[in-house]
Formats: sequence, structure tokens, C-alpha cells
Amino acid sequence: MSRKAFTAPGSVAVGPYSHAVEAGEFVYLSGQTPAVPGTSRLVEGGISAQTEQCFSNLSNVLAAAGLTPDDVVKVNVFLTDMGNFQAMNEVYKSKFQPPYPARSTVGVRELPLGALVEIEMIARRG
Repeated sequence: MSRKAFTAPGSVAVGPYSHAVEAGEFVYLSGQTPAVPGTSRLVEGGISAQTEQCFSNLSNVLAAAGLTPDDVVKVNVFLTDMGNFQAMNEVYKSKFQPPYPARSTVGVRELPLGALVEIEMIARRG
């Protein structure tokens, strides 16, 4: 199977993966940590700043695929501390319009680079 992959300008993959891959009408976006584009450094600040950076990185990937947040149908959020859920949720709700995409939020032990949050998405063309 051949894959149509998308790479966001300025973003760096910290492993052997694509930023996004198209499969039929769906585009699967790899998880984005709050890394500052062009670096492997995390954005300064707590969970709110890190969540904002994740969405900024994901927005760049969506744009590279010719999509917008309105095309997102599913979001997976990974938190290293579920005590950060409310602060993450405050940022999250500003990124979409109702009806919101389906979502899962999962507590995990740790994330790459020591991030507090990582977010991945599935979008649909049309």
C-alpha cells in the first residue's frame, strides 16, 4: 500500500513517522507534543501553554494537508497528570465549534521530551 504523507513546515518528527497520512477520505494526524517548531525544545509554561502549542503544531499539520479544525472528527488527548484535565479542557474548547469532535482523554505515565500533554487527531475530507 502506498501512503500519501503530509509534513508540516518547520515541524520535526522525533522518530520514524509522518506528521499525517491520508487513507481514503480520512487523514490521520500523528500525536503532537508541545515542541517549539524547528526545535526539540518544549514550550515554556504549564499545561495551558503546552496545550496551546500542541494545537498550534496540529494546526500546521492540518494546513499542510489542506484541512482545518472543522474537518476534525476525533481527537485523542494524552495527559501525564489527570489533575491537568480542566486546564487542558479550557484551551481545548476554544479550538473547536459545536458540534465538537469525538474525544478520548487518557492518563499516561510519561510522554516524549517530558511533555505534559500530547494530542492526535483524525480528520475527514469533504
